[in-house]
Amino acid sequence: MNAIAPEQVSAATERLRALGPVHIVGIGGAGMSGIARILLARGVTVSGSDAKDSRRLANLRSLGATIHIGHAGGHLGEGPSAARTVVASTAIADTNVELAEARRRNLIVMSRADALVAVMSGHHGVAVAGTHGKTTTTSMLTVALQHAGADPSFAIGSELNETGSNAHLGTGELFVVEADESDGTFLRLEVDVAVVTNVEPDHLDYWKTFDAIEAGFEEFARAIGRRNGVLVVCIDDDGAARLAQSARASDVDVRTYGERDDADFRIINIVTNSAALTVPAHWSFEVVHDHGRVGPIRLAVPGTHNILNATGALTTGIALGFDPESLKAGLESFTGTRRRFDFRGSAAGVRVYDDYAHHPTEIAATLTAARRVVGEGRLIVAFQAHHYYRTAMFTREFGAALGLADEVVVLEVFAPGEEPIPGASGQTMAANVPLPRERVLFEPSWSAVAGALAGRARTGDIVMTLGAGDISMIGPEVLDLLRERDQSQGGTS
Repeated sequence: MNAIAPEQVSAATERLRALGPVHIVGIGGAGMSGIARILLARGVTVSGSDAKDSRRLANLRSLGATIHIGHAGGHLGEGPSAARTVVASTAIADTNVELAEARRRNLIVMSRADALVAVMSGHHGVAVAGTHGKTTTTSMLTVALQHAGADPSFAIGSELNETGSNAHLGTGELFVVEADESDGTFLRLEVDVAVVTNVEPDHLDYWKTFDAIEAGFEEFARAIGRRNGVLVVCIDDDGAARLAQSARASDVDVRTYGERDDADFRIINIVTNSAALTVPAHWSFEVVHDHGRVGPIRLAVPGTHNILNATGALTTGIALGFDPESLKAGLESFTGTRRRFDFRGSAAGVRVYDDYAHHPTEIAATLTAARRVVGEGRLIVAFQAHHYYRTAMFTREFGAALGLADEVVVLEVFAPGEEPIPGASGQTMAANVPLPRERVLFEPSWSAVAGALAGRARTGDIVMTLGAGDISMIGPEVLDLLRERDQSQGGTS
């Protein structure tokens, strides 16, 4: 890639200045908070609102953002400091009072994608897209590049364990971004290098059909080709493999990775060791390609899915021209991101984890990794589905994936503001889990879930909460209950 010219940097700065003070509706979300961080770092005045306070909002306050809890038209401010631009994602209802006030004032109203394009201007964009694995692969790539001597800007859908942050304005020319396909916004990004981890049916509330999803990814690939960029694709996934084939037919520069024999960057010699208490001691593997071999690479995060994610990051780093051994060192130092096989603590000899997995493929990958970690113990899982449409489409697949656990507690669907779909319920999903009935519980009462999990757990077990909703709040309750039980029985934990 050519160096960024000074005039490009100047134009990018002017583009941001033209936004004036920016107000972000739903500023506490993973994507929006990252955009806010970058805007603040680039000298833009930022305000925002969200339904409830959070750790992310506290961090943004400390960086200088004005934060409002709840929504009101007056949050846009008055006088010279009033917002000139309002940013909202497609998750924000068009009837939101702050959006209505922005239109009344004839302010600039931008989508999340438009705002992301604005903050990425003046950089070489590197995007990670796909139905699953985006957050971890983006995070791995960022850490690997940092170890290879780069200081990339980044915007990720979760916080890195290494920094506690989900976004950063770096000094280098690269901007690494998690590209969200859920509402088609990834098609708005201007990037030179992109990774596609997989292409599967999901977010059909927006796309309607799998054919439409595949067409969207094909459009994404062609845009990379028009910029003479590089597309990195996981060939082990059937949907992504079809994308690689169609992209090459359109003369896109494609680099594939995976375990398949025809992968450009082929994974070999996978070895797992699950001796450690909180994570496996290592999951090691090697990667062979036309110019040599890298490895063994020893990961501190579990699962063959993370071996794929790491190989995608390695392939991309090499495509960007970085030293493979430095990238390897970065991958080995990576300790994870929040809500991805996130260790919450242990009590009474029970380990508690939390994970964002909310699609059957993700659940299967996470629980397969967890089975390696648990050793001789049992795997006790609580799952909260997200959205009625996803529950309706994948009820049987969710049940099959959850069947990889030893005991399962299914919550009611997390779908605030949505109209229920007949049959799309936690109870129906629980009935599809292929375990003996006494080992599957549908628990509609939120307050009873922690007790149900703690009551089933014994020394050596793993308790894991899964889902994209607010189920992550249950883990600490489980730990408290386990400690109370242990103390009442004369334990020391």
